[in-house]
Amino acid sequence: MARIRGRHAARRAATTAAGHRRRGGLRSARYRRGLGGTAVAAVVMAALTASQAPGVELAGDGGADRPGSAGDRTPGDDEYATELPPLESPHPPGTSEPGGSENTSGIPASVLAAYQKAARSLASRTPGCGLRWELLAGIGKVESGHARGGAVDKDGTTLRPILGPVLNGNGFARIKDTDGGRWDSDTTYDRAVGPLQFIPSTWDRWGVDGNGDGRKDPNNIHDAALAAGGYLCADGRDLSTGAGLDRAVLSYNNSSDYLRTVLAWFEYYRKGTHAVPDRDLSVLPTTPGVGESGSGSSPGAGRRGADPADDRPGKPNRPGEPSKPGKPDEPGDPDEPGDGDDGGGKPSPEPTGPHAIERVGAGKFTAVAGEDFTGHPVVRVETAKGKGVKGVEVRFEVRGETEAAFEGGARSATVTTDAQGDATAPALGAGGRTGDFTVRATVPGKKLGSVDFTASVTAPRADTLARTSDVALEAGKGGKFAEAVEVKATRKGKAVANTTLTATFGDEEEAGPYFGKDEQGTPIRRLADLKTGADGVVALPELFAGDRPGTYTLTLTAEGGAGVQVKVVVKG
Repeated sequence: MARIRGRHAARRAATTAAGHRRRGGLRSARYRRGLGGTAVAAVVMAALTASQAPGVELAGDGGADRPGSAGDRTPGDDEYATELPPLESPHPPGTSEPGGSENTSGIPASVLAAYQKAARSLASRTPGCGLRWELLAGIGKVESGHARGGAVDKDGTTLRPILGPVLNGNGFARIKDTDGGRWDSDTTYDRAVGPLQFIPSTWDRWGVDGNGDGRKDPNNIHDAALAAGGYLCADGRDLSTGAGLDRAVLSYNNSSDYLRTVLAWFEYYRKGTHAVPDRDLSVLPTTPGVGESGSGSSPGAGRRGADPADDRPGKPNRPGEPSKPGKPDEPGDPDEPGDGDDGGGKPSPEPTGPHAIERVGAGKFTAVAGEDFTGHPVVRVETAKGKGVKGVEVRFEVRGETEAAFEGGARSATVTTDAQGDATAPALGAGGRTGDFTVRATVPGKKLGSVDFTASVTAPRADTLARTSDVALEAGKGGKFAEAVEVKATRKGKAVANTTLTATFGDEEEAGPYFGKDEQGTPIRRLADLKTGADGVVALPELFAGDRPGTYTLTLTAEGGAGVQVKVVVKG
């Protein structure tokens, strides 16, 4: 019972100290009427500490006295930093106002730059999300104390790994290794990694290259900040609204205390912050819960709020703890008892609704004018875990200057995803106009972006050439053939107009049949750029026998490779 009372006390104290965005954020004057800022902070800290499981040791509390390294501590339920910002508004360095909080409001320069860069990037990629860099800063503060006070190299990679506990089922969920030890140096079990604490399997899905070095590294603050921002914007969330912001933070860790702590720092940083030198720990507060390299108490690494199979930066449940996924838009009221930290806590619901629309299979299709495309654009609508979502309407739209259309001449068609989450566009007719166009797939009413397919319509090419007559071509030496050579180009039995052909007797034929003479009087034995008419037929010029009797072969070839050979006989 003491543990539960402690948790409820933590909620009440955190609610009082941190306030809530909808009630206007932090209101220092209100609190000072009852207690001084220091006293309130002490009460809050005591309550939050009371919410830890028995035996939990905060950073620097003597864990080094236990066997092994300082990292051999056993983390508790909510091993994120519980420190709250000061009640007074932040002031930049050099101000003379009493109680100035320049030390607390400072953010290491490299880390601050990464937060701001990630927010700018996401503003262009997902303009409807409304992510502010101060939210990334709030989470970064709670998760790792801003990468341990900016302990990063010039590229933004942490100087030492920031690792969560070994997820071996001993006080935590059991997650067998998913990355071959690549990120967490553990080939048996997984551990959360980096300044924003991603589980390797989660990083595998959400990881991005935030600094353009060609790598996706959870230990790099630029990569991790951009990935965390993308995760927070998942499922089309709008973080400019209170509900959207709550859902985003709770998806990281479904704990009301965590939500209030992050939002307290979020509001605090919005009121003012400044860059401080990297690794200048003298201007950064000591943050309980921030683990060292290999520590079993890395921030958030042991907190509940994620299912072992969950694809989120948050960490997994303890064994046997009930997992009760809900809808992504209904994380529950964070003020209700039992929603985050006590024995009835529920894991943060993995978004089960549409989170992304992805291309399946080929992205480019080609068809011949007048025919149907043989392939079909296919997309998959997925949850944040990459699972297909059934029953989602997908709209395919033909875009560009083209005669291509779906059945009935429609320029758009709506298809519902199947059990695998796939939607396949209907058959698409190429039309008679050649050129390129785009088929775009979207999910109406959802901010999931779009998937474009490139389509090309090419001119038809003959698959068959044939003479239009079976009359033998014979002429006497020095004479002229009575009948002209005439051939027809067809494709699938239909005439092909404007097809280019060549006709030749071959270079070795120097005294045989020829098609007239050029200006210099030289016999012409090769013709190029012959064009079929609307009926697919082309008639060759007059053919002369030449002076050498014999049997000759005239070869005609159409663009695309179709050809025919015609026997020509010169009699002596």
